[in-house]
Amino acid sequence: QLHLVESGGGLVQSGGSLRLSCVAPGKSLRHYVVGWFRQAPGKEREGVAFKGGFDNSEYFTDSVKDRFTISRDNAKKTVYLQMNNLRPEGTAVYYCAAAFKGVLLIDAGDYDNWGQGTQVTVSP
Repeated sequence: QLHLVESGGGLVQSGGSLRLSCVAPGKSLRHYVVGWFRQAPGKEREGVAFKGGFDNSEYFTDSVKDRFTISRDNAKKTVYLQMNNLRPEGTAVYYCAAAFKGVLLIDAGDYDNWGQGTQVTVSP
């Protein structure tokens, strides 16, 4: 079981950028499939971006394509979510999730390790 910690959330104006980080203190996320999810008030959790563990496969939900990128820095044992051109509808708690699987996972139910989340608020 991994203990995941997200950071980097905050308040930003529409059109601005934030970079979220996900670490597993004391452990490496190398070879873990990592997904970023978000949950807005009153809405279901939504998958945003995903990165494969054994290859560089990636998947982004349509609403963030060309604006968000996901990357992994194995030396820093960190997975990042770079969010550009943020929109007010992106306001949510963002969660990092990880699973030790050989395939790209985009369903929240496939992940068994979750962080506590970081709040992202995008003002109009």
